[in-house]
This record gives sequence, structure tokens and C-alpha cells, in this order.
Amino acid sequence: PPLPPGPAILDPVALAEPDGEGRRAVTGRVTIERPVRDAAALVLLYPDADGEAHLVLTLRHDGTHRHAGQVSFPGGRRDPGDDFPVGTALREATEEVGLDAARAGVRVLGRLDPIDVRVSGFRLVPVVAVAAADPVLTPDPHEVDRIVRAPVAAFLPGAPIEVVEEERDGWWLRYGAFPIAGLRVWGATARALGQLGAILRSEEHTSELQSRLHL
Repeated sequence: PPLPPGPAILDPVALAEPDGEGRRAVTGRVTIERPVRDAAALVLLYPDADGEAHLVLTLRHDGTHRHAGQVSFPGGRRDPGDDFPVGTALREATEEVGLDAARAGVRVLGRLDPIDVRVSGFRLVPVVAVAAADPVLTPDPHEVDRIVRAPVAAFLPGAPIEVVEEERDGWWLRYGAFPIAGLRVWGATARALGQLGAILRSEEHTSELQSRLHL
């Protein structure tokens, strides 16, 4: 069945210039006409030592490269020869956080809805997988500042969402963000987390997920 959507407040919208009282009016979702390229991200769930569900996020290095200083899933653009999207997601996770999928007992469950990230020109496919245990990970020093192990409870329906207004890449934006580990998780990453949270709380989809997990 169609997947349930995440909270609409997570979707970034562009804001007009301030009025006389300093408020900014919503003018619509940010869209930039660019050639669309395929990309995939790995949404990897795993149990911690206490059996609580977590997933793997990365904090990108500050700098001039795309998504600098932001929180994201391990992932990147499609390479020639990739078995897209699963092969792309697993390859990028191996390169960025040192994931050994076989050693961690990773099983791919499926995909979330594709996310149109026109600001950077990508169509992102989130690939959902589970690991049998807490995976051993090592961040790539050139791309990843640190690995963020986020509890699933941080993005389930009803979890706190901060509404932020600020300039990003030359745009004044309003967006919702999940506060996780002292960081703001926003944009495509937050939208994927929001949909995953909605799926985990949906009786219809939870029963399907449990059957795939053999629970």
C-alpha cells in the first residue's frame, strides 16, 4: 500500500523579504530547475546494547562541499555499474562509515518514497535496512566529522520538531527540524525520518514490517 507521509512541517519553504514587523511570508516550496541525478541513502536500523532501536546518521565536515556541517544518512550519487538504489546505498555506507554489511548482518527491507532535492539537483531514494547488532563503524576523515547514533524515539509521531527560519544557500527558509544529539536534522534527512516514523506507528505497515523482520 502507499506509504504514509511524514509531518508536512518538515518540508522547507522559501520566505519572502521581511515586512515592516519583521515577519516573513511563505512563498512556496524551494524549487530550482536543474538536471536531476539519482542518489541513494542507507537508513540503517539496529539494536543497541539495551535492545533499543537506533539508526545511523552522519555529521558532515564544515567546509565548502555540498551539505557541509549538516546531518545526513550515509549516501551519495549513483555510480556507473551500481545496482541502484540498494547497491549505491550500501557502497556509500561502506565508503563513508566503514560499514561491513556481511559482518553486521544487514538485511534490506525496502525503500521510502523518493525525495526530490532540487536545491542540489538529486532525486534521493532512501533504502531501509536492519543490522543484526550494533555495527562497528569508522567515519571517513575526508567526508564525515562524526557518526550520530540516533534513537528511533527521536522521530516517531509526537517527537519534538523545531521550526527554524534562517538563510541557507542564499534562500531564506522556514523548515521543521528534529533535535537529535544537540543537532538539528532537517531537509531530505528529516523528511525521510518523518516518513519512517509514520510507518513505524502505522498498524497496517507495522504488521508488514514485523513479518519482514520475522517478529
